[in-house]
Amino acid sequence: MPAPRLLDLTRLVSRLGRGPLTGVDRVELAYLDRFIEGDAQEGVPLYALVRTALGFVLLDARGAMAIAARARGTVALGRADWLGRLSRRKDPARARAEADLRRLALARSSGLGLARMLMRHLPPGPVYVNVGHANLAAPVMQAVRRAGGRIVVLVHDVIPLDHPEFTRPDIPAVFSRKLAVTAHHADLVIHTAEATRQQTEAHMARLGRVPLGCVAALGVPVASPCQPDLPGLDLARPWFVTIGTIEPRKNHALLLDVWQALSQRLPAAQMPQLVIAGSRGWRNEAVFRRLDARPAGVIEAAGLDDAALSGLLMGSAGLLFPSFAEGFGLPPLEAAALGVPVFAHGLPVIRELLGDYPVYLDATDSYSWMETIERVVAAQGKGEYMLPVRGLARQAPEWAAHFNTVLSIVC
Repeated sequence: MPAPRLLDLTRLVSRLGRGPLTGVDRVELAYLDRFIEGDAQEGVPLYALVRTALGFVLLDARGAMAIAARARGTVALGRADWLGRLSRRKDPARARAEADLRRLALARSSGLGLARMLMRHLPPGPVYVNVGHANLAAPVMQAVRRAGGRIVVLVHDVIPLDHPEFTRPDIPAVFSRKLAVTAHHADLVIHTAEATRQQTEAHMARLGRVPLGCVAALGVPVASPCQPDLPGLDLARPWFVTIGTIEPRKNHALLLDVWQALSQRLPAAQMPQLVIAGSRGWRNEAVFRRLDARPAGVIEAAGLDDAALSGLLMGSAGLLFPSFAEGFGLPPLEAAALGVPVFAHGLPVIRELLGDYPVYLDATDSYSWMETIERVVAAQGKGEYMLPVRGLARQAPEWAAHFNTVLSIVC
């Protein structure tokens, strides 16, 4: 019998009932989909592990499929049970999700009983796969080892260590512990780009062990676009799009500076629009105050689905991506796959994945961004294209290639 796969779904379950999935959530769901397929079509048994407020829950393939349906919204979360109401009284969505877990569970255990539960219910030689950065704790790894398992971890980035200024004060220490656990216990570390591999392995070397690693770009499925239907968006005037949580790392402040300068230079009829597609994050109060003041030409849009985002990109003059740090950078890849011009800060990972497709601009030089945007708008006004070659669609990475790489090594 093939070695069973034990996929950690702690991160995905924590996001159920909270709106559109984020990038890391989508990666965990993509792994879940692929492993469900492997269970049904290839005979590779699938199990899932989730840490809850009351210990660990083990799911079989049927339970894992039920979680996938809830993640997509095709099945609603059930009602919270009394355990959930007690343990997650301030988090109703989590209470409902964990109640569903208990109803779906193959088995449950305390932290101390995790190894015993795994040995009792899993076939020999499980491969534990963690792609969500949650549950990366030494006791979990030790329990998997006691059950005769191997350990595979996907490290998305090391931004909390390289750029602590862009995280909450407590995050660098927490992330450092997780990376140390990964360095000491993982049999394989998956990296999404060579640039992030180099950054991650440099930190692991300082921790004393660099596990076997492989580079496998994440899949970037692009939704079929729908006609933009966004309140306040004038379809007769050019617009640009920026996508991502509104947090300091994404550098929305630069774009607001640019739009303020443009409003002082251009007549209202020639003013381009900026669509900020993303939810408000944390520690960005100055930007939030500027957005609350409704600056000229700026539209804030949260909670858009994939088809709406694709439609906005397709009709836009370009994607603006002045981010200071990225582990992978999904929005530029999505835009490039649609043939939409990309204007980005020249991060190593963006250069690696997109080459000379984007126009690269310094994330601290608002004047160069303003000047470039003015030239694009002027060219469009004349019916011209500023970027005739770079506007051609670029093939996005596919999940099939990612899993071909990973599964050829681990199972």
